[in-house]
Amino acid sequence: MNLWPRSVVGGLPIVKTTIDETADGFITQAVWARGKNIRPFYSTSANGQVLALCIRNPACSNLILEADQIHADGMPMVHYSKLFCNLPLPERVATTDLVHAVAQRAQETSVSFYFLGGSEAVNAAAVATMRRLYPNLTFAGRRNGYFNQEEEVEVVAEIRAARPDILWIGLGFPLEQLFLRRHLNSLQGIGLVKTSGGLFDFLSGKNPRAPEWMQRIGLEWVYRMVNEPRRLTLRYLITNPLAVYALLRYSR
Repeated sequence: MNLWPRSVVGGLPIVKTTIDETADGFITQAVWARGKNIRPFYSTSANGQVLALCIRNPACSNLILEADQIHADGMPMVHYSKLFCNLPLPERVATTDLVHAVAQRAQETSVSFYFLGGSEAVNAAAVATMRRLYPNLTFAGRRNGYFNQEEEVEVVAEIRAARPDILWIGLGFPLEQLFLRRHLNSLQGIGLVKTSGGLFDFLSGKNPRAPEWMQRIGLEWVYRMVNEPRRLTLRYLITNPLAVYALLRYSR
């Protein structure tokens, strides 16, 4: 998966790939890594909020660049790549869609999942949804995201003991990236880790997905802002102009 071509979008090296190619790559990596006791392959994603944070704080940029691959989890990044990049991105690789593509393939290869993050109710509901949709999908375990740094060694030990093929971490940016900075090398035996942001909120039904037409044209953020105005209005007013600046200034 490291061999995929990359486009610089908003200053970040984004892999030029599709959801199906990514899902196939996840399964191949997970199966290949079994029994090798090596550090996991580390996959993460960027959207407008991440681009804005990277512009404002170089430490955030350094943090996300530690991943082995970065996907575009935002249609504006795809649209801008078609205008300003030598290698346009073929499509958005949204984690909320990717998890289903990987799960379909995981059922056929006995690749197991572990969900880490969210509240206890959200985490349990997300796992229940996946088990209902994919009856042959194996869950090696799950744990909510309510733990402090003093408990992280215990959390890592639990995950290692469960030995999932793919660990999905939904703590939000940059907490999930910081967690992996501290513990990625201690997660030997797991084939792949994928940072997942608010994935579990969507799977559990806590947060609804935007209509497909809004997703396609890059207006999912508007739908989310309307549904969570107190939490998201100010955020988007601040981050959207910075994200547009990053796309215009640092894409090639």
